[in-house]
Amino acid sequence: MASMVTNVAIDCANAYELARFWSGVTGQPLDPEDEPGDDETEVMLPGGPTLHFNEVPEPKLVKNRLHLCLRPDTTRDAEVERLLKLGASLVDDRRKADGWGWVVLADPEGNEFCILLAESEREALPSPQ
Repeated sequence: MASMVTNVAIDCANAYELARFWSGVTGQPLDPEDEPGDDETEVMLPGGPTLHFNEVPEPKLVKNRLHLCLRPDTTRDAEVERLLKLGASLVDDRRKADGWGWVVLADPEGNEFCILLAESEREALPSPQ
């Protein structure tokens, strides 16, 4: 017996607006029934769990213990720039001189997530030291 992950729940102050940000990140739609002012919203990911945004009264105070890692279909650096323009903020730059590494960003409510190398970039680099 096993359990299947059906959604990743993300606590937030404004469920609809944060879901709109993540819809832009993933290029996937919000649930068609979601509307501004809803206290729960979802971004539907094909073939994977749903991103479920749930409004809570308390603010985020510390680093996430669980976060999303994203592998872009362009390049890591192009995706970082695109997401910064969408409203993400830079938390930590872990890129290495040899081309490996990742970038830690935060969404508009401070939830951290990582941008990894695209698969094509990984294949073009020598094995990490």
